[in-house]
Amino acid sequence: MKSLLVLLAITVFASCGNPPSSTSDSDFSKAMKLDTTQFNTLHEKYKEPALFYRRFKHSDVDSLIKVHAQNKVLLVDQIGKSVQGRSIYELTYGEGDINVMLWSQMHGDEPTATMALFDLFNYLEGKDDGASEIRGLLKNKLRIHFIPMLNPDGAEIYNRRNAQSIDLNRDARAGQTVEGALLKTRAKAIVPQYGFNLHDQSIYYNVPGTKNPVTISLLAPAYNEGREINEVREGAMQLIVGMNEILQQYIPDAVAKYDDTYTPRGFGDNFQSWGASTVLIESGGLKGDPEKQEIRRLNFIIILNALIQIAEGSYKKYEATHYEDIPFNASLLHDVVIRNLSLGNDSIPLKTDIAIRRGETTVGRDYFVRGRVEDIGDLPESIGYDEIDADGLHFVAAKLATNVVNDISSLTMEQAYALLKKGFMAIPVKTVGTTRESKLHGLPVHLFTQKQFFTTSSIDLGGTTNFYLGDSSGNLKYAVFNGYLIDLSKGINDLTFKNRIH
Repeated sequence: MKSLLVLLAITVFASCGNPPSSTSDSDFSKAMKLDTTQFNTLHEKYKEPALFYRRFKHSDVDSLIKVHAQNKVLLVDQIGKSVQGRSIYELTYGEGDINVMLWSQMHGDEPTATMALFDLFNYLEGKDDGASEIRGLLKNKLRIHFIPMLNPDGAEIYNRRNAQSIDLNRDARAGQTVEGALLKTRAKAIVPQYGFNLHDQSIYYNVPGTKNPVTISLLAPAYNEGREINEVREGAMQLIVGMNEILQQYIPDAVAKYDDTYTPRGFGDNFQSWGASTVLIESGGLKGDPEKQEIRRLNFIIILNALIQIAEGSYKKYEATHYEDIPFNASLLHDVVIRNLSLGNDSIPLKTDIAIRRGETTVGRDYFVRGRVEDIGDLPESIGYDEIDADGLHFVAAKLATNVVNDISSLTMEQAYALLKKGFMAIPVKTVGTTRESKLHGLPVHLFTQKQFFTTSSIDLGGTTNFYLGDSSGNLKYAVFNGYLIDLSKGINDLTFKNRIH
């Protein structure tokens, strides 16, 4: 079997930019560049298996960090505690002169980059894999400071804000919170030349002029009201041009820029003003990736690639002007868009468009969704992860089954789908568990214990989305079930439903 050393062969090219002042030009006469196959191989090898679902807890991270502390490759320090007393850690790698800071999950419900950082920790501790040259480069040139899960109290309940209901990313100026003050203190002590502010954004952003969701959004935050470009911000722009270059090989036309309005309370803006070339990475949406595992991989790749380019100084080969070629986020995306649906009657005909979104409610480490009508009307600009032209189809109300099932286990996926295809969208259930978690299920029908349960009788703004689309012959063609669009002529093996017993 060929050595991974061969797979991770280094492509050599002349460096086109000026290296950091702390190194000599000769240090960067050659640069390291991995292709997509090599990056994929590394991530597959080092992906942290303990973190898979987005709603992991502080205890999961804490346990992993203790393992990394024992491995003694990364220097692990508990740098503080959250409002509720949960540990906040800093993990440091490298002995170089260039200081880099990365912090994740300052919003508790934005976990994608935290997963990627633990993948990166595993890589940095790796050996005998043919990738030691890159680790050596990072170790010798950089001193990398990671703060994963800055907001553990928010993460515990999958909430944006901290335990005091304060948005940590609006606390850079005042430093009112213990977590915000901690990040500010570490920035002043480390004095980084580079910073990475790691977040998740709405899955409903799209790339302007396309139907593509924005999978990764990037930004070189402004450091003043005028959004001027100095050498520090220009460096962030150049790093982003390099990130976009590799992202286009994975997700063409699915990268955008985040809003660059100056935010004097924001950490990214302040890090930029403190002299650190700072990049905001926002993990967005990708169809078929509800737990953001593919987007996690992309985070690993662009962060590792950026660290390599910082160590080499090779990011300076990119023209900062190309940063402006990346479009800003648009916000026209929905889970489902139904076009040309007949909703009126003989006296008042109406053919219109419907936009639907699904909202998540956290239950422990899991969640359920509620589909709602987001908009009604003339919506040609709106786009959906799933779309249908319903011309020739009309609204059909769903039916309630009368037969009672004993419990969730009494109904298989096949049985539930068979009932759905017959027009039944809700079924009474006799016995349910006592915990909130036990009331979650993945069936394509509603289960209910309450005396009355109502399906959608009409399309109303903000209303529920439980109905059918039928043809003039009375055939049911599509089910719109709790915000999911289901083609009844096909199977449902590739669909995942997140529901609860009512």
